[in-house]
Amino acid sequence: MNGMKQKNFSDRLSAARDAKQAMAAKFRQRPGSDDPVVAERRAAREAVSAARDARIAEREAQRRAENAQRAATEARLAAEREALAAAQAEQEKHAAAEKAVNEARLEAERKAARDARYAARKARK
Repeated sequence: MNGMKQKNFSDRLSAARDAKQAMAAKFRQRPGSDDPVVAERRAAREAVSAARDARIAEREAQRRAENAQRAATEARLAAEREALAAAQAEQEKHAAAEKAVNEARLEAERKAARDARYAARKARK
């Protein structure tokens, strides 16, 4: 900061003017929009952007395909579960009917045996 205090006002003004002129010269040196180098850079940026957009679209399409496949798989599994549940219900219904028939047959056999014992007791008397 010591160097700053030793400069007078006119030196500081000329330094600021020189800095502004240097910035303006640097800006003027930039190539225009019709320069081949600028057009080449723009084309390269557009190519990179188009490639990025294509990759994004490809990933989105792949994600949609995976989601559709997952949905189809889930629907197939749900249908299989429903079919299995229906088959189980049918099997349980069949088992219950068979059990009822067996119980009725056993009851009839018990009744016949009881009637036979009763008849035998009556015949002995």
